[in-house]
Amino acid sequence: MAARVDGLPEPLVWNFSQVFGDRVEEDDEIADADIISAVQFSHSGEYLATGDRGGRVVLFERNQSDVGSPAEYRFYTEFQSHEAEFDYLKSMEIEEKINQIQWLKRCNHAHFLLTTNDKTVKLWKVRERAVRVETEHAPAQIGKAAPEIRVPQLLTTQEVEIDARAKRIYANAHTYHINSISVNSDEETFLSADDLRINLWNLSITDQSFNIVDMKPENMDDLTEVITCAEFHPQECNVFIYGSSRGIIKMADMRQAALCDSHAKQFEITVDEANKGFFSEILSSIADVKFSPDGKYIMSRDYLTLKIWDVAMESRPVQEFSLHDFLKPKLCDLYENDCIFDKFEAVWSGDGRSVMGGSYSNLFHVFERESGQDVLLQASRDAIEGPTHVLSPITVLTGAEQPRSRYDLHADQINLNQKIMHADWHPNRNIMALAAVNNLYLFRQ
Repeated sequence: MAARVDGLPEPLVWNFSQVFGDRVEEDDEIADADIISAVQFSHSGEYLATGDRGGRVVLFERNQSDVGSPAEYRFYTEFQSHEAEFDYLKSMEIEEKINQIQWLKRCNHAHFLLTTNDKTVKLWKVRERAVRVETEHAPAQIGKAAPEIRVPQLLTTQEVEIDARAKRIYANAHTYHINSISVNSDEETFLSADDLRINLWNLSITDQSFNIVDMKPENMDDLTEVITCAEFHPQECNVFIYGSSRGIIKMADMRQAALCDSHAKQFEITVDEANKGFFSEILSSIADVKFSPDGKYIMSRDYLTLKIWDVAMESRPVQEFSLHDFLKPKLCDLYENDCIFDKFEAVWSGDGRSVMGGSYSNLFHVFERESGQDVLLQASRDAIEGPTHVLSPITVLTGAEQPRSRYDLHADQINLNQKIMHADWHPNRNIMALAAVNNLYLFRQ
């Protein structure tokens, strides 16, 4: 990163690029089905997928023309991935909401991606195919003496149609809600995790999976923690991690045993029992874990912080970033309105040098790991000034402080209904895609 004359690193500068979705005023109600629940770039970054609570998946492709920004995307296709169902045996409704999307590496002209709701994982194939279209052209007139005699001309043209089909459906393997899916580096297997179990699937086999982690006790009264998220190592196909509601990250190696209940490593911060409070366990629950692109570090996201762990050191994180300390005095209110249970994701940059985590009022932090820089920005339609502009850092005020500019926001004015919970970072470029309720924002450096 370039340095200023005074020796300090240049501040992190981000530019607005695009926004998709309808503008919603503060008093307007947003349809629940339109709220974005998953965001994922493809491995090349040329495509971007979003899923929503209505079970729809929308794909965007990067604009390849020389005109415009390298971060400019356009609509590619949309399909209905999941439908609402009802489990008659358990008298339980299964929502169509898309919990997660995972792209497979592209090996031919088609795209393959996994999508999941609470119970079922589906493998989709999306491809372009030529369609022969016959249209009636302007009729030709025959002869000057008989203008009423016209002969229509039939023209045949080729058009491209985008076809999305569910190639495989992986169902009936989870008793509890699926919270994570992760494709293995071997591109042949993937895992799916619920509250108590993690299953390993072969992409070509839909009627059989292998249980690799089982945390269900014989007596459910003895249950002390649940699985909240899981992910495969980016290079080593035998290694995966999973986070728990107790703030623990466990790393398992499938070469040690078929059932990986005995973890290889455990990453945990030891907390003195005397310092524990009513909210301690809720706040420490891990909402997201991700390996760095090189696999040497693990990022974990809980409610208030984002932590970076060295794979070789289990005792404590090597870095810790605070995301919204201004909410600490409001924990009782957050507990009463259930916001304290919100599960925020966090993402690595493609080079592993930066990390990003979302907050409320459509705020998000970008942390530069080497310099320790932290910039707080906001995804807002009100701040859009022309087709592209530089984002101004936001300052959150507390106590008796009063806002002095449009970029000052008092903690009492934080909107808990506007939150950036789902995001992804382009694998090769400094481009971020953020889901802000029903809008998809794209920012670039």
